Amino acid sequence: MIARDLAVTLKSRASQYPVVTVTGPRQSGKTTLCKACFPEKPYSNLERPDIREFALSDPAGYLSQFPHGAVIDEIQRVPELLSWIQVRVDENKRAGEFILTGSHQFELNRHISQSLAGRTALCTLLPLSIVEILAYGASTNIDRLLHAGGYPRIHADHLDPTVALGDYFATYVERDLRELINLRNIRQFELFVRLAAGRTGQLLNLHSLAADTGISSVTAREWLSLLEASFIIFLLPPWFANIGKRLTKSPKLYFCDVGLAAWLIGIREESHLDVHPLKGQLFENLVVLEIMKGLLNQGKHPQLNFYRDSNGLEADLVFEEGDGLVVTEIKSGQTVSGEAFASLHKARKILGDRVKKSYLVYGGNENQTRSDTKVLTYLEASSIACPPFNAKR
Repeated sequence: MIARDLAVTLKSRASQYPVVTVTGPRQSGKTTLCKACFPEKPYSNLERPDIREFALSDPAGYLSQFPHGAVIDEIQRVPELLSWIQVRVDENKRAGEFILTGSHQFELNRHISQSLAGRTALCTLLPLSIVEILAYGASTNIDRLLHAGGYPRIHADHLDPTVALGDYFATYVERDLRELINLRNIRQFELFVRLAAGRTGQLLNLHSLAADTGISSVTAREWLSLLEASFIIFLLPPWFANIGKRLTKSPKLYFCDVGLAAWLIGIREESHLDVHPLKGQLFENLVVLEIMKGLLNQGKHPQLNFYRDSNGLEADLVFEEGDGLVVTEIKSGQTVSGEAFASLHKARKILGDRVKKSYLVYGGNENQTRSDTKVLTYLEASSIACPPFNAKR
């Protein structure tokens, strides 16, 4: 098993709350992690039709099997159980009684807010971070990371990313989407997702995406919401402040696994990335995702943004830290030139004294400290918002 950084947070939350709910994409390692952290608990998978039918028809009888709690997988398949779990944990008042997992965040969060508010801690497990891959001993070459992504089985079982990611997407479309929506035109949806992947790291233009797919803006919005709910994409909102400038209001679109984004735009070999026009955008996706994973693995709720004004001046990542701002620029090149700092310096000047730290993350392998900016390799990107990078952990 590949060691997961969320394990420490997960065990800590289980010592404080009667229920811990772990959400994240399918095959991100939720089940493996929960079973490893709580080996003494029985395990129940609501994906199994017989078990699901039992839980639906007789929830009290189903839960009576687990007098000391359990790990229950894919709880969103039987959301009615949450009300019964609420009654149970209120009676027993035991920490860490139930560990739940789910792979549909909006649907699950809605039911949790109705039944388990104040009773469950929420954790999110995304695919492997660079830090986790590095600690496992797998390759952290940039092209390998962009091609393979972070789904654990690809690295643990040495799978061909092209085959594994193709199967992953086919399973997602055929199983999850057919259950969530009445999808009449699968091919059109697949085109929509591929076109979205081609816009990785760009401002979201919903009307353009809809027009290129041949669907209405209303349908495009629904499909984007579905992709977000099932942890295929996430949207990075712009940062706003009263700075006397006209700022963009559109979010930027990223994928929750950069390998899946690369597969969707047709990258089938690492060598395809050498001269691919979207390599820089995929690298940006990789770094933003790495910082987000670092925060999520510590149980924090990422409040990440980007900055862009009406003149096109942009800082790839902005977030608040205390009473100041941390500003980050991301460049995929393996060397750092003076031009790489141009937009970062301009953004710092506009944002003024609020900027407490600034970073440039690049594709090289040597850290640098400039007069007002720290230069980090992509391997250490998560240290921007987390405790200092530690390869040995």
